[in-house]
Amino acid sequence: MSQISVAIAGAGLSGLCLAHSLLRAGFDVQVYESDPEPFARRQGYRVTLDEYGMAGLQKCLPPRLFELFLATTSPTDEDSYFRVTNQDLGEVFKLTFKGDRSGTDLRTPRQTDRQTLRTIMLEGLQDRIHYGKKAVRADTAADGATLHFSDGSYTHASLVIGADGVNSALRKQLLPDCDPEDANSWGIYGRTPLLHNGQSIVPAPLKTSGVYAIGKAGKGFFFTTMNFREAPQAAFSRFGAEQLPPISDDYVMWALLLPKELFPVSQEKLDSEILHRFALETALDFHPVLRRFVNLADTDCTMLVKLKAARKPSSWPVSRITLMGDAVHVMPPTGSHGGNTALRDAALLAEKLKAAVSRGKPLEEAIASYQTEMSQYAFREVEAAKAMLKRFSIHNPFMSWVMLRAMPWIRSLKNKPLTTTE
Repeated sequence: MSQISVAIAGAGLSGLCLAHSLLRAGFDVQVYESDPEPFARRQGYRVTLDEYGMAGLQKCLPPRLFELFLATTSPTDEDSYFRVTNQDLGEVFKLTFKGDRSGTDLRTPRQTDRQTLRTIMLEGLQDRIHYGKKAVRADTAADGATLHFSDGSYTHASLVIGADGVNSALRKQLLPDCDPEDANSWGIYGRTPLLHNGQSIVPAPLKTSGVYAIGKAGKGFFFTTMNFREAPQAAFSRFGAEQLPPISDDYVMWALLLPKELFPVSQEKLDSEILHRFALETALDFHPVLRRFVNLADTDCTMLVKLKAARKPSSWPVSRITLMGDAVHVMPPTGSHGGNTALRDAALLAEKLKAAVSRGKPLEEAIASYQTEMSQYAFREVEAAKAMLKRFSIHNPFMSWVMLRAMPWIRSLKNKPLTTTE
């Protein structure tokens, strides 16, 4: 397998996950990242991992790094919930996820900090990641493919993997008719320290919940808490990691979602400070608890996300170049399946490649099988995420009254308010 070289465009979660798996199997792996350094820009905060995402990590990462990942996820000893409420935190419905006191059941969803997970996956790959290398195209040849970069340089490999995100240049080349469609919603993401004056800013009934509050005019407010099972500094030290954890304290991740036409100016002018001011204005429509998250936020951690949804290719030619993650199946965050699907891709592609090489089969056979299988599960998730986003945007007046007035009132007759401090 050492004779098989793999060039991965993109050092995000899926690219790094794949790199670990192939490197452990003996492939010659190099990763090329367009950013000038590992954390040149923010790419999100808390990520919810389900059984597919965790299975992908377990299959691909060295055991020590997988255990470090588990140590820095959220605790699982209590039940957790996903709640949908009105803008005043009146509950419409909730989904319950049973806790796992042992912390060993990998079917139990858990939260992880995106930057912390990415730092863990950089471990052991430092000399194989090349920064400031923006992929612009790839050319196929009889013995592989050549990946070209914006600085005029290039590299040749047996395989080229496009894990270069939603604006993937390789997708535009391979699947020119599959540019993602605009979901017509933009998000403002933010991060707020969990403790203020020594007290949690999240009401006790919501400490293990993810909450989506449906507002007026297509607006929505999501938040959840990122609690670390073990302090990242202690965990990184205990596992002998060379990297330093990028964050140390628990926090609240929040997001305001609203139709893009409600934004006051063009995207180019929306820096963190302007975005935060706009978030403060928009949050005035929501419960004081939610407004407080925005008021106490780290202003420079405020970021803009334009929601997009991938188009499924009607045909996908098989070659020595393929795609994974957001490069091929970007989806709205509703449902929290984007990151999980990307990690699932990494495990599947690694499995197909290793099996083909061990049996002496052509690499194209592995690529064909991967593309077929991945397309089946990935685009189901894209459609589910689109449908959930649509359901959260209620336009029918009667349904709006039922969902956001009648149902919360009925539930309040038998349940304590979610904002109680008890």
